[in-house]
Amino acid sequence: MTAVSSDPEHAFSKPNRDRITLLAGIGVDGDAHAGARVQHRSRVARDPSQPNLRQVHLIGEELFAELDAAGFAVAPGELGENVTTRGVDLLGLPVGAVLRLGPAAVLEVTGLRNPCRQIDDFQPGLLKQVVDRDAAGDVVRRAGVMSIVRVGGPVRPGDPVTVELPAGPHRPLERV
Repeated sequence: MTAVSSDPEHAFSKPNRDRITLLAGIGVDGDAHAGARVQHRSRVARDPSQPNLRQVHLIGEELFAELDAAGFAVAPGELGENVTTRGVDLLGLPVGAVLRLGPAAVLEVTGLRNPCRQIDDFQPGLLKQVVDRDAAGDVVRRAGVMSIVRVGGPVRPGDPVTVELPAGPHRPLERV
């Protein structure tokens, strides 16, 4: 992975850190979105008793290069992700895929991030770059994946990320 980020405030972007600590069933220690129940403001307003399937947000660094080519300068943490990966096809993973980060941490992928208009507040026009439609007219979300923490532990930039796929048949990711 190339960066780890967290913020105790409900801000859009998250500052990069030298390390973050993942807590089983909670998320990133000290992050505003950590908790067993939903922490995203819009979801809390709807039903605060929902389980938090968005404990850790991951984005592939490759997205930043694509955005740069389209005229948008975006750095790790600026889209609110906690973990920035390199060389992992996050968007191609199925529901339930396991990501091992660093020496001990284990995440389970729950679904796709559903980007909102705050992305356009960050940089006008950016939302259209991370949400598009395919040839069939279906929505394609490219703003990363969400996960829950199965096993906690420290995570640092440079730590390896390994993927374990669940037994098939695989369910494609949907927004969470």
